[in-house]
Amino acid sequence: MLSPVVTVSIFQKQPNPQAFSAGQVIFEEGQSGEHMYGILEGTVDILVNGKVVETIETGEVFGVGVLVGVKNRTYTAIAKVDSKLAFVDEKAFLFAVQETPMFALKVMKSYSERLSRVQRMV
Repeated sequence: MLSPVVTVSIFQKQPNPQAFSAGQVIFEEGQSGEHMYGILEGTVDILVNGKVVETIETGEVFGVGVLVGVKNRTYTAIAKVDSKLAFVDEKAFLFAVQETPMFALKVMKSYSERLSRVQRMV
């Protein structure tokens, strides 16, 4: 499986990473979106119906659903600590998959595991 270091290096190539302060909402459940995120530094809480279902760290990806056909965000993402995130749109995602096919497997695995956890919460 692809290591978090390789995942981070893919996201480090993206321009304009964003800083989020501890407690800052990255996106909310129900919002539309056009980007997935990779954590370059920090920790992010994933919440469903206001309850933390997962805490993810450097090297993890989230927000993938909107790139694979889900119309709106299925959970809320909040920076748990000061964090630096990179984001990719569909075009950049497809390029990363083409350049590093194992990246697609990591993203799919992460997405399916998170989807299972979210479904159990609803």
